[in-house]
Amino acid sequence: MKTSFRFVSAVLTVLLLNLSLFLFSQQPEKEIDPDGPGYAENCTSIMVGRLASADGSVMTSHTCDGRYRTWLEVVPAMKFERDTVHPVYWGTMFTEEAWDMTNVTRKGEIPEVKSTYAYLNTAYPCLNEKQLAIGETTIYGKRELINQEGLFLIEELERIALQRCITARQAIALIGSLAEQYGYGDMAECITIADPREVWQLEIAGSGPGKPSALWVAQRIPDDHIGVAANIPRISDVNFKDSDHFMTSTDLRKKAKDLGYWDGKEPFKFYKVIGTGKPYAIREFYILNKLAPGLNLSMEMEELPFSVKADKKLSVSDVMALFRETYEGTPYDMTKNLMVTVKRRDKDGNEVTETVKSPAVNNWMNNDIRTLINELRPGTIDRQRTIAIAGCSYSHVIQCPSWLPDEVGAVAWFSFDNPGQSPRIPIFSGTMALPQSFRICGQHRYRDDAAIWSFREANRLSAVNWERGRRLIEPAVADMEQKALTELPALEERVKMMVKEGKNDEARKAVTEYTNAFAYGAMSRWQELKAELWQMFGRGF
Repeated sequence: MKTSFRFVSAVLTVLLLNLSLFLFSQQPEKEIDPDGPGYAENCTSIMVGRLASADGSVMTSHTCDGRYRTWLEVVPAMKFERDTVHPVYWGTMFTEEAWDMTNVTRKGEIPEVKSTYAYLNTAYPCLNEKQLAIGETTIYGKRELINQEGLFLIEELERIALQRCITARQAIALIGSLAEQYGYGDMAECITIADPREVWQLEIAGSGPGKPSALWVAQRIPDDHIGVAANIPRISDVNFKDSDHFMTSTDLRKKAKDLGYWDGKEPFKFYKVIGTGKPYAIREFYILNKLAPGLNLSMEMEELPFSVKADKKLSVSDVMALFRETYEGTPYDMTKNLMVTVKRRDKDGNEVTETVKSPAVNNWMNNDIRTLINELRPGTIDRQRTIAIAGCSYSHVIQCPSWLPDEVGAVAWFSFDNPGQSPRIPIFSGTMALPQSFRICGQHRYRDDAAIWSFREANRLSAVNWERGRRLIEPAVADMEQKALTELPALEERVKMMVKEGKNDEARKAVTEYTNAFAYGAMSRWQELKAELWQMFGRGF
């Protein structure tokens, strides 16, 4: 006898409501949660060359997946006296506010420069006032390459590059030289570095035992291509003679050979030097295949192309849509087998029986729910790592145009929480300050003064019955996106005129006011959605 639609929906709804309340609770280290911290699937970065974008801008991006801090601030430009030092810290990724030094240690110091640029200080710093932008994704890689005697973690190298550099090439050269001179002490990492002309993918790892240094390669995404990085090293054959597309650490081949990761005869594939397996997984495959289906890529290939020329040029909205992907409607859709039988009346009043997807399920089901369903019916859900996940701290898509002044040039389309459910707030390279609630992390505890909770509550409630909840969330996301895209041209023209007249301070004030007004509007709208969703689901069904 088939289980009734109402019974299945009610059971799944109750399970989702109760388990979603604990989605961000701490779990014992011994438990393996593929959606939890420490699992090697934490971040995604998509890159778009200027000739591959619809408007000619260069793009990079980042989903900061995991329990990393969600507070952010704009650090102003500074000037320093001679002989000032720059302190290098470890442990800044999990603090609650900017002043919080809990579990933060001063690892060392380097000489400071005379002056620095203002930058957007996210957990992984991402944008400066000169339109230099950085995305990130942890590679993990070979554990034996980690040397914690090295001075730098990746987030500090990003910070210093944004403070001191204007172009992607300058940033790569500085990061590489600092990591080699002072040592890189982190797991292997990938950072995707963009300016208004180019975007590069830099992969870096420690140098193993002994004096700490670094192994790194940067490869440029061709101007008419898009690329993707998602926790796996992707740089394959390195052309040491092509300085226009490759930059590398000193004596890289010798060091790799001495470490036993290259025999000196085979082509030098960097992912084999620092990685532990195949140079791609579902996220890289899905994005590259979706954008260039004519290449007939498959998950059985030994390697995927480092980058591809997409069938059409990508707008910033297209990239935002990729970050909302859960593979719904594809063979990788985790809900494809969660079907229920329903009865309804057709237009003539006749009873009709249909098989439909349960409205109580979605592709953000956590590990507990997937395990329960597979225990009841083995093989029902084949877990896939979706691009959008509920466990995202924040994300951004950054556009860098070459034709706008720095004050309004680069824009970080920033969102808190699940990128599949949250609106994006434009933060410009000239933005000088953010709302106070942005300066408070919401990961340690529930705080109604932390901006992330303005979005997280509505997002979680909407997942109780996603078929109904998405009817509120998805149109609201689209409305906020369209509002910004419609309003930005007028703001850009106004700022261009201010800069032309030498009113640079007024220009920065204008973009700051816009960013803050938009942020307050987005938070207010999601609070309204929360109220609507409580009214919808307050009785548990």
